[in-house]
Amino acid sequence: MDDSDLARLFRAALAGDERAYGDFLHAAAELVRVWARRRTAWGGLDPEDIVQETLLAIHVKRHTWRTDGPVAPWLYAIAKHKLVDAIRRLGRNPTVEISELEGQFAAEEAETVKDWEIDRALEMLTPGQRSVVTAISVEGRTIAEAARSLDMNETAVRVALHRGLAAIARRFGRD
Repeated sequence: MDDSDLARLFRAALAGDERAYGDFLHAAAELVRVWARRRTAWGGLDPEDIVQETLLAIHVKRHTWRTDGPVAPWLYAIAKHKLVDAIRRLGRNPTVEISELEGQFAAEEAETVKDWEIDRALEMLTPGQRSVVTAISVEGRTIAEAARSLDMNETAVRVALHRGLAAIARRFGRD
């Protein structure tokens, strides 16, 4: 729909034609929707909110349109003001979906532990717990591999691992 058709509908609406007003608002909503989608793609704003606020403002301010002028610039000016209002409402803390930022930041580095920190944690364990925790948590062996190398059954390895890790957690305040 071009501007002259839109203006014709709006003139008829202002003259009291309810059907023309409905058609005008429907066409205006489509125009503003396309416009708002392009301008809210960065995140934090819903284009439908801009559309609805613009339609409400059109209804309230319909008397300000000069009937001898084009309607599209007037319509987009209202939409622009509603977009600015919405951005201001976001304040200094806009909401952005994490998916929009993927790949823009460096990957989080894995937490590393210093050798002396590991030694300090292992010092407090009994010799049996220390050898099991070292084999599984430090060297990366499986329960079965640790059991074979330490000449223990798998249940005893699991119990020693659990008790050893629980003791470390208690020592460092993580129950």
